Amino acid sequence: MSIRLSDHFTYRKLLRFTLPSIAMMIFTSIYGVVDGYFVSNFAGKEPFTAVNLIFPFIMVVSTVGFMFGTGGTALVSKTFGEGDPDRANRYFSLFVYVSFLLGVLFSVLGIIFLRPIAKLLGAEGTLLENCVLYGRIVITAMPFFVLQLLFQSFFVAAEKPTLGFWVIVAGGVTNMIGDAVLVTLLPQELKLAGAAIATALGQIVGGGVPLIYFFRKNTSILRLGRTRFDRRALLKAATNGVSELVSNAAMSAVGMVMNVQLLKYAGENGVAAYGVMMYVSMIFSGVFIGYSVGTAPVIGFHFGAKDHDELKSLLKKSLLMLLIGGVAMVAAAEALARPLALLFVGYDAELMRLTESGFRIFGLSFFFMGFAIFGSGFFTALNDGMTSAIISFLRTLVFELGAILVLPLLFGINGLWFSVVVAELMATVLSFLFMAAKHKRYGY
Repeated sequence: MSIRLSDHFTYRKLLRFTLPSIAMMIFTSIYGVVDGYFVSNFAGKEPFTAVNLIFPFIMVVSTVGFMFGTGGTALVSKTFGEGDPDRANRYFSLFVYVSFLLGVLFSVLGIIFLRPIAKLLGAEGTLLENCVLYGRIVITAMPFFVLQLLFQSFFVAAEKPTLGFWVIVAGGVTNMIGDAVLVTLLPQELKLAGAAIATALGQIVGGGVPLIYFFRKNTSILRLGRTRFDRRALLKAATNGVSELVSNAAMSAVGMVMNVQLLKYAGENGVAAYGVMMYVSMIFSGVFIGYSVGTAPVIGFHFGAKDHDELKSLLKKSLLMLLIGGVAMVAAAEALARPLALLFVGYDAELMRLTESGFRIFGLSFFFMGFAIFGSGFFTALNDGMTSAIISFLRTLVFELGAILVLPLLFGINGLWFSVVVAELMATVLSFLFMAAKHKRYGY
């Protein structure tokens, strides 16, 4: 039996409904990890460093998909909860069309300004050329990458989270096969370009297939069709989703600052080690992001329907599951630190030691990460974009950036690994303070 947004959610039903979103985010991360594995082990350490140096910029450019995906989903779900499906579908169509056009614009601008941006990040010589080569190929697929990020949220709002998972699987498999063929078989000088082509193809599948699905008659509650320009709806969606825009843009910006600091304290080995941590962290954080994405339409629907008892139940159940998940994540991170370092950079003993020791510190952040991610997503689902944005802005920019700049002065390279732990702890405290302060206003 299919699960509807209007249902009462037990622990079991909540897990069943959010599991496809969690799996979708994990699989998205896994094929990113596979990408990194092939580049590191077949193209070499310097191309791997180039990918890790330029990819945060690519993510900054693509964050409009997160913004209209999460913010638009909150508005569309609330509109369904209010009993107006026609208006909800007009909103959905508007967000998709605008996101695609912005993706085209950002793709053109990204290609033009990629070289000076790579120089600004500290790339020079061969490292600079590798950054430009990889970045320009991947950015050509930016409109579809933006749609892929947007549809990750809307598949849940369409009550088709499992279908969303299989679309991501298709994109991931495309990327993996492309890596296995292009990176391994092409000459050494073309391996990095092969990895970029594989990534772009995966993004085209991930964004293009949902576009076709929603344009055709389908069994979901959403369908693309005629719409009209609605400045108020766009502004509301942008306000709702600005936290996700801020979060992803800030994380990418902070990643760029982190790379600059790593080059200063540990050279290219530091950037490569951090790259491994980021690839693995995407899998761990993907669980929390997937859960937040999966619960957001449910929270938004019941908020629109003014079902306060269900909102209280959803919050209580979510916090307990995030607590259990955080403990499990830290245990897994500590157990897997050495095997993962060996898998990615086992060819370089010094780099492997740096990666393993750094990940053991970095992994402590997973205990707090789920609460911080869910806290921001919870207020987005309640259409309280300002509170969500404050949590995201402080978490991903102020707290972490401050820690990145200050802690290395006290603890050297270990201070950079601890910066993420400190930022997530402070963001968790902030999230709980906001939840306590606003529970009467929203009735949870």
